[in-house]
Amino acid sequence: MLDYLRKQIPETHPIRLFYYKIVAVLAAIYYRFPSRYLRVIAVTGTKGKTTTCSLLAQILEKAGHKVGVMSTVFFQVGDRKWANLTKQTTVGRFELQRLLREMVEEGCQYVIIETSSHAMLQSRLWGVNVDTAVFTNLQKDHIEYHGSFDSYKQAKGMLFDKLNRSQRKSNVPKVFVVNNDDVASDYFLKFPADQKYTFGLRKGIYVSRDVKSLPNGSEFKYFIPNGEAEIRFPLPGVVNVYNATAAATVAVSEHIGLPTIKKALEECSAVPGRMEPIDCGQLFSVIVDYAHTQDSLKALIDVFKPLTKGKLILVFGATGGGRDKAKRPLMGEVADKSCDEIIITDDDPYDEDNIAIIEQIAGGIKRVEGEKLWKVPSRREAIRLALSMAQENDTILIAGKGAEEFQMTREGKIPHDDRQVAREFLSKESDVEIGG
Repeated sequence: MLDYLRKQIPETHPIRLFYYKIVAVLAAIYYRFPSRYLRVIAVTGTKGKTTTCSLLAQILEKAGHKVGVMSTVFFQVGDRKWANLTKQTTVGRFELQRLLREMVEEGCQYVIIETSSHAMLQSRLWGVNVDTAVFTNLQKDHIEYHGSFDSYKQAKGMLFDKLNRSQRKSNVPKVFVVNNDDVASDYFLKFPADQKYTFGLRKGIYVSRDVKSLPNGSEFKYFIPNGEAEIRFPLPGVVNVYNATAAATVAVSEHIGLPTIKKALEECSAVPGRMEPIDCGQLFSVIVDYAHTQDSLKALIDVFKPLTKGKLILVFGATGGGRDKAKRPLMGEVADKSCDEIIITDDDPYDEDNIAIIEQIAGGIKRVEGEKLWKVPSRREAIRLALSMAQENDTILIAGKGAEEFQMTREGKIPHDDRQVAREFLSKESDVEIGG
């Protein structure tokens, strides 16, 4: 009966939103409002949330704090960390409150929650007393769910509106940390808060400048009103410098010193499936990333194209299930402008016609199939093809799924991990002829 009603009532219908709130209230009561005993930092935005959460957790740990994390890629409770296999950025209400209670019992002092616009609309954070709200950036995504870009922005803004109205903890201020380089920053800064921190690479009180791209990461200077730090950062690209700057600025708001921030960022580990290199001793680079929109795909290409002496080979697709169909040809356009070889394949087609999705992506590409453009529905075979055509100094970008361990198809969930497939084909035991 419940499944039938879910199919009949749209996601954003008032009845459904009321149901979500009732469930959230029950969850918070059942687990006895655990967020009251934690410092809660919620990170929202279109891109960079997961990496920002991970970097911030590593800084807090370096400062001696016990931390919990809920993100798209992983969960963490103190010393324990495990993969998020739910395909949800922010988990459901009962699971979220259960994890918060577990963090309290484990003695965590902080929790960092990656927060989606869906989560805010669906009251998943009801009963969670947020202390710090972080905004990374705003790009066009999930428009079909929200109806318009303005509605999407307003859903993100609900976190900032909620912040000052949620229950206060003794001697804990309500804090905003906002990317001042983003055109939407003024919208988020208009909400009331005790303290507002702005960061960026161009504007903001807390800025990173003199950014240099290195073969194995980045170098930049991070400035605060009373000091600066030169940081050699092991993650590549300007996008990751933004993520590091966001995490550092939250850490400053928590009174963590620059030496600790610098040390944590210089020794940080990457998030699985986010610009993750696959190294099996081959003479070319293989990178697996979660980029799944035209903006994130462009950002990924912009990082690795200048670092590539040979060809840039891209393997990618687009999510099905009616999700953001308009972005498909736009992703094709981005690939067409910058990549030497393009292989279009399945992402998560769900119940859609996977061939139709591939053709919609190809609609944005001016090349003829067979001439630096290949359509290979099997993602496994697409990766095999990319590896077989790669030569010394080439770069292969496998985009769209990151650290995910399965695909969603008409037949249901099937095991698939881009990283594992690439390693399998690159291994000496594989019969794939690497490098043509």
